[in-house]
Amino acid sequence: MKNTWKIYMLTLISFFVGTSQFGIVGMLDKIANSVGVSVATAGQLVTAFALANAIGTPIIMIAIAKMNQRKQLLLALAIIIIGIISTITLPGFGLLMVARVVLGIGTGMFIVTAYDLAAKLAPPGKQGGAMANISMGFSSSLVFGVPIGRIIAASYDWKTIFWIIGIFCLLAVFAVARTIPDMEGGGAVSLGQRLALLKNPRLAVTLCVTLFVFTGFSIIDTYITPYLTTVIPPKIEISLILFAMGIASVVGSKTGGLFADRIGAFRTLMGSMFIQALAMVLLSFGSGSLVVTIILLMLWEIACWTFGAVQNFNLVSLAPESSGIVLSLNSSFVQLGFAAGAGIGGIAVGGFSIMVITWISAASVVCAAILFIFARSFSHAKKLIAN
Repeated sequence: MKNTWKIYMLTLISFFVGTSQFGIVGMLDKIANSVGVSVATAGQLVTAFALANAIGTPIIMIAIAKMNQRKQLLLALAIIIIGIISTITLPGFGLLMVARVVLGIGTGMFIVTAYDLAAKLAPPGKQGGAMANISMGFSSSLVFGVPIGRIIAASYDWKTIFWIIGIFCLLAVFAVARTIPDMEGGGAVSLGQRLALLKNPRLAVTLCVTLFVFTGFSIIDTYITPYLTTVIPPKIEISLILFAMGIASVVGSKTGGLFADRIGAFRTLMGSMFIQALAMVLLSFGSGSLVVTIILLMLWEIACWTFGAVQNFNLVSLAPESSGIVLSLNSSFVQLGFAAGAGIGGIAVGGFSIMVITWISAASVVCAAILFIFARSFSHAKKLIAN
C-alpha cells in the first residue's frame, strides 16, 4: 500500500503529459491563426509529434537502457519541459514543429518508463491494475485535456494550456526526484529484436490493421475542431461536444474487453471497424441534425477505442512469448497512424474540403477490415495445409 500513492502520482503526471499531445486538437484553428498558416498546415504538428514518438522513442529508450528508471523519468520530464518552453517562446511555425518533435520524444519516454515503473511499484498480483492506471491517466487527456484546452484557448490564448502543463511538469520533476526510488530498467531490446517479429506474416498484417484504423481515427480527430465549426451552429459550444466524445472514448476502452470475452476478439474488432466506417459514411451524407451528428461521432469514438483496447489482446495472443515487444510495436504503429492521418487529412482539407475527411476515414477503416479478414484467412489456410 505504501507505493499506491506513487502510482497515482504517475497517473496524474501521465494526464498532463498526454494533454501535451492531444490538447492541440481542440485548438488547432487558434494555433493556425496565431502562426499564420492554414488549418491543414497546422495539422502537421500532429504528424511531427506522432512520428517523433513512434520512431524516436524506441531509439532513445535503447540508448538509455542502462540508466535507472528514476533518472529515465527525470530525463523524460526535462525533455518535455524543454519542448514546452520552446512551444511557448520560439516564434514561427517551423520552430513550433521542432518543439512538437521534442515533446513527442519526451512524452513517449515518460509513458514507456511509467508503465514499467508502475508495475514494479505495485504489490504482487496488482501489476496489471497499476499499468491500467497509467493508461487511464494518459487516455483521460482525451476526455478532459482536449475540451479544457479549447475552453482556455477561447478565453485566453492557446499557449496558456502549455504554461499550465509546464508548471505541473516542473513540479513533477521535484516529486519524482524526492519519492521515486532507484530502480534498474529491464535492459535493452535492440531494434533488430523488435523488427524480427515482423517476419511473422499474420503479426505484420495485423499491425498494419492498427495502422489503417488509427489513420482513419487521426484524419477525423486532428481536424475535429474545424469540422465541427463547419457542421454545427455557431451558438453551440464545441468544447461540450469534445467532452462528450472524450467520455465516449473511455466507454469504448472499458467495454471492449467485455465484448471480447462474450463474442470473441475477431467479432469485436470486426464490429468496431464496421461501426466506425458506417458512422463516417452516414456523417458524409449529412443529416442536418445536430443531435444525430453528435450521436454518430460518439458511436464512432466508442468503436475506435473498443478496437484499441481489444487489438492489444489480439496481438499478444499471436506472440505471447514476446508480449512486451508486440505491445511496443503496436504503440509505434498507433503513433504512425496518427502521423499518417494528420498528413493525409491535411492534404484533403487543403486541396478539397473539410467535409471529405469522413469519406477518407471510412475508406481507411474498410482497408483495415479487408486486411484483418485476409490475416485470419491466411492463418486458417496455413493450419489446413499443416494438417
